[in-house]
Amino acid sequence: MPYEKVRPESLKSMLRRLEKSIYVPLSELHVTVWVTPEPVPYGERRSGQRSELRAGDRWGNLWDCGWFHFTGQVPKEATGTKVVLLIDVNGELCIVDHEGNPKQGLTNINSEFDTSLGLPGKRVVHICESSTGEETIDLWADAGCNDLFGQFRSGTLKEAVIAICREQVRQLYYDAEVLIETAEQLPSGSARKEKMYRALSDVSLLLTELTDERVAEARRILGKELAMRGGDPALTISAIGHAHIDLAWLWPIRETIRKGARSFSTALRMMERYPDYVFGASQPQLYDWMKAYYPKLYSEIKERIKEGRWEPQGAMWVESDTNVPGGESLVRQVLYGKRYFQQEFGHEINTLWMPDVFGYSASLPQILKKSGVTYMMTQKLSWNMYNRHPHHTFFWEGIDGSRVLTHMPPEDTYNSPAAPRSIMKAEKEYLDKNVSDRCLMLFGIGDGGGGPGEEHLERLSRVKNLLGLAPVVQEPSERFFEKLAEDGARYQSWRGELYLEKHQGTLTSQARNKRFNRKMEKALRELEFASVLAWMTNGYPYPSEELERIWKEVLLYQFHDILPGSSIKRVYDESLERYAMMLDQVERMIATSYKSIASSMCLPDQKEKSIVMFNSLPWEREEWLKLDDEWLRLRVPSMGFVSGDSGIVSIANKDATLSEMRVSLTERAAENDLLKVTFGTDGGIVSIWDKESEREVILPGETANALRLYHDEGDAWDFPSTYRQSGGTPLMIEGFEPFIDGPTTGFLIRYRFGQSSLSQKVVLTAGSRRIDFVTEVDWKESSRMLRTSFPVNVRSDHVNCEIQFGYMKRPTHRNTMWDYAKDEICAHHWIDLSEPDYGVALLNDCKYGHRAEDNVLDLNLLRSPSYPDPEADRAKHGFIYSLFPHQGDHVQAEVYKRGYELNVPLRTVETPNHIGEGTVAKPAGTDSFLKLDHPNVMVETVKRAEDGEDIIIRLYETAGTRIQTTLHTAFRMSEAWLADMLERRIQPLDIKGQTLNLTFAPFEIMSLRLTAP
Repeated sequence: MPYEKVRPESLKSMLRRLEKSIYVPLSELHVTVWVTPEPVPYGERRSGQRSELRAGDRWGNLWDCGWFHFTGQVPKEATGTKVVLLIDVNGELCIVDHEGNPKQGLTNINSEFDTSLGLPGKRVVHICESSTGEETIDLWADAGCNDLFGQFRSGTLKEAVIAICREQVRQLYYDAEVLIETAEQLPSGSARKEKMYRALSDVSLLLTELTDERVAEARRILGKELAMRGGDPALTISAIGHAHIDLAWLWPIRETIRKGARSFSTALRMMERYPDYVFGASQPQLYDWMKAYYPKLYSEIKERIKEGRWEPQGAMWVESDTNVPGGESLVRQVLYGKRYFQQEFGHEINTLWMPDVFGYSASLPQILKKSGVTYMMTQKLSWNMYNRHPHHTFFWEGIDGSRVLTHMPPEDTYNSPAAPRSIMKAEKEYLDKNVSDRCLMLFGIGDGGGGPGEEHLERLSRVKNLLGLAPVVQEPSERFFEKLAEDGARYQSWRGELYLEKHQGTLTSQARNKRFNRKMEKALRELEFASVLAWMTNGYPYPSEELERIWKEVLLYQFHDILPGSSIKRVYDESLERYAMMLDQVERMIATSYKSIASSMCLPDQKEKSIVMFNSLPWEREEWLKLDDEWLRLRVPSMGFVSGDSGIVSIANKDATLSEMRVSLTERAAENDLLKVTFGTDGGIVSIWDKESEREVILPGETANALRLYHDEGDAWDFPSTYRQSGGTPLMIEGFEPFIDGPTTGFLIRYRFGQSSLSQKVVLTAGSRRIDFVTEVDWKESSRMLRTSFPVNVRSDHVNCEIQFGYMKRPTHRNTMWDYAKDEICAHHWIDLSEPDYGVALLNDCKYGHRAEDNVLDLNLLRSPSYPDPEADRAKHGFIYSLFPHQGDHVQAEVYKRGYELNVPLRTVETPNHIGEGTVAKPAGTDSFLKLDHPNVMVETVKRAEDGEDIIIRLYETAGTRIQTTLHTAFRMSEAWLADMLERRIQPLDIKGQTLNLTFAPFEIMSLRLTAP
């Protein structure tokens, strides 16, 4: 007689019946809620609108907050049983203790989530293992009327009951679930698969009734299969609990703080129940919120960290975007991130934890290596649209040659269900299993979901060494990376950026935030330099604490769903308000610092008031400034100042170069001594004639500064790759007015399109090759994208793009899918298309999305997606971009300097010409605080050390060459050290008078730590 075939669908039916039988409701809880629009502390929990609720009653609207009070009495019939509460308020909930400290997070069952990874709901609160039948329930809980992803889920009470937990049925459910799924994953015909199915079939026949005896027998039968162990493993999976928390996204920052409390308290409760459980969490900002808002919870976290079961992860202050932030911002992310974990927990973090960031800058490996970070974890490249990244384990090599060992969990998620299918997928998909015998699994539910629930941990307790599956070990990721590194000699390398073939819209979305970020980065650079100068000049107090506070808030807004533009409207309403306040504060502090220096000078001209000009860039600058309605050509020394009249090179009405300044409305042309620009009737540029090089800059027959409006039905992340096929819509010109003002000339051009308007002042300046497009837009469009393009008369198969601490070359052709996928590219101050003897750069003061194909340089100016912010960027905008034709290539033309000059203006301070009592006057004239002999070295940062009064100077080589240079200082040094980016001394340097001889490798970042006597 043949054996009866086991039908897997019948086994799943048994599993569903077991799941429904785990909990037996006994009685409803009495529920009262006090609702407020914003969170209130525990002490004010009764301050809101009070309601008594039963299941189905509505309690709130989206983003409402509620303090719930659950009361009840355990019935006598529960005596001797395990008792739990089942609570679901169709929102996120945090149970607190009698002092209001978080104890456990709960999540509504119907929350949005990728159900292929499991179900997000957490609704069970454990009361006792064996009830006396006399327990009183009196619980308070803090609720948010939103699900994990900011969705409104009816705002009603779904469930609040006292129930019995049939523990053996619960255990049997996970026994059966693991074996059913393991059998499904095994190949057909395997003996292991057939024996599992036979045991499960026997159990399904046994469980016609779920009596205690039959459940016990079923567990005995399945226990034999679960006890079968694997042999020597070809692959071992390291698993760590994870709860990825976006610091803002589809919810405001205030809700993130509560999500942190819910997730972290749940992790602590799970640790009490599962001794093998190891959990990790990144982002010091999140820990710092716990410390400030929930100190008792924070102390519990510290204890688990000390025990070794809670791993602080990630070297950065937040999981930052790495495309848009400047180089010094990335350094500060690591500096403040690592210092926090070291100071709070005594942990030296050596892994960058970046699972969800939209691409990774090629400057990052050097920053990491010079900060003591040797490993990196991500998985985002699995989202690529066109090409599969060839490795899960590899060395990532940056533009300078620095390498970090990088791993992407082959399951391609940071929300693993830790199920047998997860293990099988990891083994099957692991691209480097031929050279590596281990990989990483991140399991749990993020964004407030509490990380791993009991389902994850129950599964792992059964699959950790189960025949038919690769073994799984719960351990910290640091231990995993240490083992992974043992086979490092066998791994391949990936050189250059880790480009995400998706989310290119985030280089442009929420343009005002990006502009504020750029302005804040430059202002903080200026403030630190000014503060050091003032402190060393006259002892003016250095604002260490204020700088750290402001920096950390700027770093917060660089989180990978804030700065890229992919959060809800409220996030930007709040961040824009804070940016404006911070920028105003920093500008006032800069002015105060420079005034303190100027006030200590003895100025020779005896005027009642004098002007002092400051230059924070490390080269001498000669520029036009308009002071008191008079145009002056000024020369200001490197990283220094000029006072009185000593910096004046010429006055506008006496400068010979101004004789060539012309503008003609008839010819529609403007020119200075170097360039002549001719405009078409539509306002576009039809010719730029380079007088000095005697060549045309614009490709004949084409139009430059071709402002076009494109249909863009995308969201904040993405726009259609086909947008160009329509050719775009040109703007309608409404005004074309010539102007001439001292050393500047050009045209003021006004356009209208749809409901929006744009005005642009196209400016040429005497003695300058830069053509500035000073732009103001009143943007009211929806589902549109505004771009400009410049078809230049230059041919090159690559475009040079400035990134943090250097530049990289990207193709201008689309030969392969790898080239095609990088159609929209990120650059900072400039991109440049050059032949060996001539080129053209496109500069900007706050834009990041670029495109370069063949000979066309293109800049993405504005977008107006409607999700997740329906009003994104419908506002007034101001920005500048500039075209810079030049002789030689971008290195010979020192294009990087032109980019910095556009973004870092000279500063002027007006000061009374007298000296206060007790002040030692310094002679007037010019002075350089720092000066370099080589043109290819940039001084990015001058600041005081975080842990003392030493001076930190951060420099980098800009051209990709090996060079030697001398750094001249205006102060004597008693010690000089090469330091890492955490400002730790590495190697002493030889001081020669007030100079240091420095040697740079290509794109090398160098941090110096100097001590003044």
